Amino acid sequence: MDINEMAEAKLSLKQALDELKKEEPKKFVQSVNLIVNLRKFDTRKTTINAFVTLPHKIRDKKVCGFIEAKSSIINTIPKAAFINYKDKKPIKKLVKQFDFFVASAPLMPSVATTFGKFLGPAGKMPSPKLGILVSESESDIKTLVEKINHTVRIQSKEPSIKIVVGNEKMKEEDLIENLTAAYHAIVNELPNKKENVKSVMIKFAMTKPIRVEIH
Repeated sequence: MDINEMAEAKLSLKQALDELKKEEPKKFVQSVNLIVNLRKFDTRKTTINAFVTLPHKIRDKKVCGFIEAKSSIINTIPKAAFINYKDKKPIKKLVKQFDFFVASAPLMPSVATTFGKFLGPAGKMPSPKLGILVSESESDIKTLVEKINHTVRIQSKEPSIKIVVGNEKMKEEDLIENLTAAYHAIVNELPNKKENVKSVMIKFAMTKPIRVEIH
């Protein structure tokens, strides 16, 4: 992307955000969503399941760890406590309680067996892409949690990819950088890159989407 294209994309996003902010305020802080509508993309043949690291944190996520060590950073569940989650009810409650889960590498087989059936569909299962701890040190946990706080998941369940990239209270410049980074990360995952992009839109949680141009 050359300088002119970057300036045009930034202006398009700024104008769209300004327009969205004119909507009647809600009683809660709305999320800012990026929507990439796809073309020539068969969701039955091609699956996208990836993570995008954004420049600016959206919010602090509630993280739980399947690790043996106690942590001052996250809630932890050691292997000896896995037996407390043999029934559906406590596992479902756990899944709702936290935004994401991490695990030490040696515990992953047991985590998959005990929790995988519920964490997987919820998009919260630790994986080599995001969530596996090589060591249980506080510094490694802190680094991973910080990465999780900057990361969103891309999934292609329909011919449109929708992800939250921020909230309406964030600085406009930060939102524009997150939107741009998320868009390019999505394009990079598509089999035919920009050829698979039909249109790009942004919206707040409770507004109608506005089309934007990002090159």
